[in-house]
Amino acid sequence: MNESDTRLKLIDPAIMKSWDRNTQVFTEYFFTSGEIVVRGSMVTRKDKKKADYLLMYAPGIPIAIVEAKDTEHTVDAGLQQGMGYAQLLDIPFAYSSNGKGFVEHDFLTGKERALAMDEFPTPAELWTRYSKAKGLEHPYSQEIVTAPYYQEHGGNHPRYYQCIAINRTLEAIARGKNRILLVMATGTGKTFTAFQIVHRLRQTTEVRKVLYLADRNILVDQTIDGDFKPLKRVTTKVVGRRLDSAYEVYFSLYQQLVGENGEEIFREFDSEFFDLIIVDECHRGSAAADSAWRKVLEYFNCAIQIGMTATPKETEEVSNITYFGEPVYTYSLKQGIEDGFLAPYKVIRPKLNVDIYGYRTEEGTIDDRGEALPKRVFEKQDFDSEIVIKERYEEVAKRITQFLKETDRYSKTIVFCVDIEHAENMRRALVNENADIVRDHPTYIMKITGDDREGKAQLDNFIDPDEKYPTIVTTSKLLTTGVNCKTCKVVVLDNKFGEHGVQADYRPRNPYL
Repeated sequence: MNESDTRLKLIDPAIMKSWDRNTQVFTEYFFTSGEIVVRGSMVTRKDKKKADYLLMYAPGIPIAIVEAKDTEHTVDAGLQQGMGYAQLLDIPFAYSSNGKGFVEHDFLTGKERALAMDEFPTPAELWTRYSKAKGLEHPYSQEIVTAPYYQEHGGNHPRYYQCIAINRTLEAIARGKNRILLVMATGTGKTFTAFQIVHRLRQTTEVRKVLYLADRNILVDQTIDGDFKPLKRVTTKVVGRRLDSAYEVYFSLYQQLVGENGEEIFREFDSEFFDLIIVDECHRGSAAADSAWRKVLEYFNCAIQIGMTATPKETEEVSNITYFGEPVYTYSLKQGIEDGFLAPYKVIRPKLNVDIYGYRTEEGTIDDRGEALPKRVFEKQDFDSEIVIKERYEEVAKRITQFLKETDRYSKTIVFCVDIEHAENMRRALVNENADIVRDHPTYIMKITGDDREGKAQLDNFIDPDEKYPTIVTTSKLLTTGVNCKTCKVVVLDNKFGEHGVQADYRPRNPYL
């Protein structure tokens, strides 16, 4: 028999004897999108990875992989392939079959065994073995780890790595861990993962009240109206001192709870009010032990606290791991690109003479304001902070414009600047370089910074895939928070942050940078 016949006539009946065909058995299961390959202007994808059989104990809880071969192969022929898939998918049991028998690899014990065709384990048998090995046998633990996912017809279903992150988080909680760290690359769906964790825990007796913490309004608003929309009926945003206890899911800025003058508004809640706290982008203010924001987490120390970040911070002064512990799961940028869920990127490093050799001022040099400059050589790190060189940002604007003209002038582009003044200067320089478009479309280039109401009002249009304008935005720090801009193709770093990890927070979803 060929492989198709072997599966249909021999392997299917052996598995379907105890596994439900509609809810537990998934054949030809594709779990990656295929890595994007860019060659010049040609974009293709590599083959998607797929398993012959993925067996689920319950929806979203995979338990076994089965690889099938035709009857001319040995029973072990597909085992190593199945083991590779099982490791990637975080699945405890891998099987191979040629229709004459099965061979099992148990990742929990490291042992293998041969099985007759009528000896394939039942879902209950595999789950019992898994629960015992993981210390999840108690009914309380079972309630948590088997809580149902949110499943919306026609909506998003968790990708394989999101399921791993969700399941590992729930297992850690079921074993009594209350400080949990998830590390997931930007663009891989941290907020959707957080939503599924919240939804599943709310189906149990463990969690009723939830607090979602962020440090930018745009992050809060996008999350409420986006991934957390199914919970909108029980969701509220903390504003001022209005703390309505009737809701179940609360969104707040750290700044809001701490108060502008350190009023510590969070103390209006009882310290045991929240059962679960999600800490978005936990690598920033909340990570420092002496941060005013840490007071919020320490006050609600009875709650389960889950930190989520793309770039965990580990320095002598700041450590995510010291507070949350080692990550229960890490999904890297590299893995996201290999799986095809993130696009590869091209890094271009323009070399300006002034950046390489510095800018030398002589004795008696006067600036535009008539003030004397010290005699010294200003280095790249000094530009746009200690000294502003008009010709430099004009040249940067020319380089950016030239690149867009050679590719696509309507590619959504973010230009990161040192500060608000630099963002203003860069916007003006870019406007002058693109006056042919700006003449008819004044919002083609906008500055979006925290102090600019008109600019912030255009943020939704910038991140909307159906809106053409604004196309290019200059910013300083407002957009360094991982704002969801799926159509962004070009990221320009003209600031000091490039050496300190901002690149890891910004990867275009399209294949050129």
